[in-house]
Amino acid sequence: MERVLPEFVRVGIEKMIEYAYSFEPYFAPTVVLVPAFVKEGVESLSQTTGQDVETLEYLLGMLICYPLGMIMLSLPHGKVKHLFSFILGAFLLQFTIGIQWIHQLISSLVAYAIFLIFPAKTAKTLVPIFAMVYITAGHLHRQYINYLGWDMDFTGPQMVLTMKLYSLAYNLYDGDLIKKGKADRAAQKCASTAVASLPGIIEYLGYTFCFATVLAGPAYEYTFYAHACDGSLLYDKSGKPRGKIPSQVWPTVRPLLGSLVCLGIFVVGSGMYPLLNPTDPQNAVPVVISDEMLAKPAYERYAYSWLALFFIRFKYYFAWMNAEGANNIWYAGFEGFDDKGKPKGWEVSNNIDVIQFETAPNLKTLSSAWNKKTANWLAKYVYIRTGGSLFATYGMSAFWHGFYPGYYLFFMSVPLLAFCERLGRKKLTPRFDSGNKWGPYSIICRLVTSLMTEYMIQPFQLLAFDWAVINWKNYYFAGHLICVVFYVLVSMLPNPATPKKKDA
Repeated sequence: MERVLPEFVRVGIEKMIEYAYSFEPYFAPTVVLVPAFVKEGVESLSQTTGQDVETLEYLLGMLICYPLGMIMLSLPHGKVKHLFSFILGAFLLQFTIGIQWIHQLISSLVAYAIFLIFPAKTAKTLVPIFAMVYITAGHLHRQYINYLGWDMDFTGPQMVLTMKLYSLAYNLYDGDLIKKGKADRAAQKCASTAVASLPGIIEYLGYTFCFATVLAGPAYEYTFYAHACDGSLLYDKSGKPRGKIPSQVWPTVRPLLGSLVCLGIFVVGSGMYPLLNPTDPQNAVPVVISDEMLAKPAYERYAYSWLALFFIRFKYYFAWMNAEGANNIWYAGFEGFDDKGKPKGWEVSNNIDVIQFETAPNLKTLSSAWNKKTANWLAKYVYIRTGGSLFATYGMSAFWHGFYPGYYLFFMSVPLLAFCERLGRKKLTPRFDSGNKWGPYSIICRLVTSLMTEYMIQPFQLLAFDWAVINWKNYYFAGHLICVVFYVLVSMLPNPATPKKKDA
């Protein structure tokens, strides 16, 4: 696919890229944490297994977090843990993306300078803007030089960092308001994650580079990370345990084993039902809109797409579940104890509930089960800060993901589905819901949620505008039309709480 840009725009972009790349000789010497023999070993393993080097490095980087987590667990609480977290996070970035690790360092240090120079009220605007502009530049660069490519670069880890910086800016602002006794409604809601003062540079870099979250998240708030490092999660100031400390073995092993199962399902399933063309996914027409596929009946095409998207999700399940175990091994995923000294659970590091997502009865449940910490970031630092705007929230999510048209086609269609769901909950649920979790009405809701979501999300994976439109067009935009018709018809129903008027 060719990019159609005016000549002066193209020249300007290429000059900016050339200027940015001119700094490479200065930053290349910073890649010192990965010995040459490690890279050589990965390349040899790549040739033996037939896997590309980038994929293998990412997979090994995820798995290395487990022995690193065991070392983290054995270290004394305090700065040593923070320093270890920073150095090993830098190591993982240099191992997986090489010189591009410098983007994480630069953006972290610039954001820290903003925190130092400006008051919290100003920084909570400047830092999110800076973080979003930085990731925007990264997305645009990637899209320009490698359109529709899926190669790994710094934008993946940078997306995680963006959430961390964005959240920390508001955490510090909320902490400042609470300290002054001027907490607004949003600050009160987020009081448990408020930060009273700016962390020291070592603690801060330990958080932004945290080895257990740097590659795939989850991007939980600074307070959870800090409590895991300083020991306050488990012990009081006198060193006494706050309760009976639970074993982290099963909370570590369970997601690790689950992630490996998900990886196997992804590899096998995506091989059987590829969405994109497996020989040339970047340029060739995707399988789901190939001439051969379009010649099949609509129901058969949709069934194929549903299966293809189902197996693609297991790639994300692998990454998030693997990261969950890597955090739990050193108690970073532990929620702490309640007032009675009982363990709360391990939700801090949990980023996906596979069963809940795959059987969700509504969009709200589905959204809360998928990529939980991103949903948390959008809810706490976008949704409630914009007066509950769905368009602002989904728009920010699309903007954060990048600038492929497919992202926007999906995220701008989701509010339509959400409006229909709200209307249905108001006017249909009181009439038909028996309260049985697996009753007829609930089962219908689960099927509709799955079918409609799979229709809406296809452009997210296809990326390109023409590919996405061709795909929807060959379903006659049925999902959108169904939403419009549903909304019009159900809006005409009387409210169940309103008694019917008697005839005169």
